[in-house]
Formats: sequence, C-alpha cells, structure tokens
Amino acid sequence: MIKKRKKNPYTEVSTLGQHICMSAHKARRIVDQIRGRSYEETLMILELMPYRACYLIFKLVYSAAANASQNMGLNEASLVISKAEVNEGPTVKKLKPRARGRSYLIKRPTCQISIVLEDISFYEEYNEYNIYEEYNIRLKTRDG
Repeated sequence: MIKKRKKNPYTEVSTLGQHICMSAHKARRIVDQIRGRSYEETLMILELMPYRACYLIFKLVYSAAANASQNMGLNEASLVISKAEVNEGPTVKKLKPRARGRSYLIKRPTCQISIVLEDISFYEEYNEYNIYEEYNIRLKTRDG
C-alpha cells in the first residue's frame, strides 16, 4: 500500500505537468539535480544546463513560484523544492508508412512531472525545536 504524505496547505505549493513528450529517464536526470535546492539556485541551474528537459522543468518551477507568490503571498526567496518527481505517462503510438505497403509502429513516450515548493521561513522560526528532522526536510548547499 502506498502511503501518501499529507500536504500542508499553508506552506506548500504544487505544480503538475502532464503529457510532456519526453522520456521519463531524460527528465529524471534533471529533476535529481534540483531536488532539495532553493528556488533561486534552481533557476540558475536550469538556465545553464544544456538539455531539452530543462526548459520544461524551468516553466513548471517558475509557475509554482508564481502561484506561491500570487495566491498565497509567499516570498520567492524563501521557497525550497521539497519534492520533485517524474512518472511515466501514456505512450503515444503512431504508424509510419514503410516500403511495400508495410507500416512500423512508432512509440512516443510521455512523462508527468510534479514539483512541490515549500516555504522554509515557517520552519526557520521554530529552528530550536529540530523541526527539520520531524518533517524530513533536506536542504542542499552548493557544496553537495
């Protein structure tokens, strides 16, 4: 049985990109680099990486931050990517005509990317109570 983590409606903002025409493996290598980093650092990383998936993930992160600032009034400087995952979506199947009346099946993979941003300023107020370990929040620094 899969246990889902409860979402905190006051500090978390999520964005879901569905039916993205890209292999989940290619998108996953980008998402692994940005998981646990701050919002501003994530934007710098995504702008400098030379992969096609970076632009799509950049748009999702930017959209989630815009939702956080517009709908909930959160500060973009205090946002951290707490959860980022890539799942496989439905495969688009096309037929390509070939010689002698034959046809080959072309499978176009799609993926679904979900990104959750969390406001870290809420947890910094209660830093003396070790709340980072209680909520399993990992913060990555630039060193590693």
